[in-house]
Formats: sequence, structure tokens, C-alpha cells
Amino acid sequence: MIKLTFCLHRLPHLSREAFQTYWRETHAPLVARHANTLGIARYVQSHALTHDFNGVLRNSREAPEMYDGIAELWWESWDALFKAGENPGNAEAGAALLEDERKFIDLKRSPLWFNEEHVIVG
Repeated sequence: MIKLTFCLHRLPHLSREAFQTYWRETHAPLVARHANTLGIARYVQSHALTHDFNGVLRNSREAPEMYDGIAELWWESWDALFKAGENPGNAEAGAALLEDERKFIDLKRSPLWFNEEHVIVG
């Protein structure tokens, strides 16, 4: 499996709650609607919890600012990802997702990359 990990920072005018609600209730159905066209085998949202312990943990490691969430998208293989690029409507689906992302994600501060998982425990 090939995975795309997208670490999300919200736009400055949004609260974390508003960001996560929009992401879950508006953006997620859009991803689901285009999943077949884009060849997405799995999509998971991990929403950051707002808890005082996050600051304790971050300070103990001198870590940078936390993300508001992480999106993970899987494809069966590189071939499946590239083949999906040939699907009718693929470019339009990708453009629709990007247009919607601009409404709630600070894209310039939200890194993304392809990766493979190596499960160590579990």
C-alpha cells in the first residue's frame, strides 16, 4: 500500500472546532464522493484533541506547534495511483478537493508526502 500523509494546520480565522467540523462534515463526504475516481482505497482523518497535556508533552520535547489533524489516504500500489490518474473526471475531482481544501486548510503550513508503513507493534 502507498499512503499519502497530510498534516493539517487550519486557516487562522478558524477555531480548531470549526476547522474539524468542516473537515469531517463537509470535506470528508467530498473525498468519499470522489474516492473511486481518484483510486483511493482508504481515507482516515485523525483530529487533534484540545487538551492541556498536549502542551506538557510538546514542552518536554521542545517540539513545534501541533497540527490540527492528519489526513491519510491509501492506494493499493503506485500502479493503482497512476492508473487512477487516467480515470475520466480525475483532474476535475482533484481540483474540487483542492478548491475545498483552500476554504479551511492553511496549505502553505501543511506538509504532505507519500510513504509506506512499517508496522513494528500491533
